[in-house]
Amino acid sequence: MAILPIVTVPDPLLKEISTPVEVVDDALRKLMDDMLETMYAAPGIGLAAVQVGRPIRLLVMDLAEEDAEPDPQFYVNPELTWTSDELATYNEGCLSIPEQYADIDRPAECKISYLDYHGVEQMVHATGLFSTCIQHELDHLNGIVFIDYLSALKRGMYVRKVKKLVKEE
Repeated sequence: MAILPIVTVPDPLLKEISTPVEVVDDALRKLMDDMLETMYAAPGIGLAAVQVGRPIRLLVMDLAEEDAEPDPQFYVNPELTWTSDELATYNEGCLSIPEQYADIDRPAECKISYLDYHGVEQMVHATGLFSTCIQHELDHLNGIVFIDYLSALKRGMYVRKVKKLVKEE
């Protein structure tokens, strides 16, 4: 496994709409494993393939508590099939927008269809942090980052802060 470089704003790649995955094979599973290792090292709880320079419809997550056993999750070609009318607010952050956070409103619940690590079709009903995280990562696959929900003024401020942070590294 390998730790991959994470793409940060304002890289135009983050605005691309990711293309569907053709086949779940060993090469894709290696990418999923590398993405998971990258996410853990960052550290984060979710990572879309576009964030590591691969604009394909793939994401990984692990929402296990800090002291719990890891619970890696893999989503190939995930699609939202339903969202609740009720909204939930969560203070979101993003590995592509390091050290920046903002309260974002999203549907409190959602349903997602996807292929798992082995290419088997699955459906899941997400609530709470799971719902927020999966929608955040799905946004990445559609060329959206969480700061796109903010005013242009705030968005610009966040991008300037990230540019400065990346320059310092």
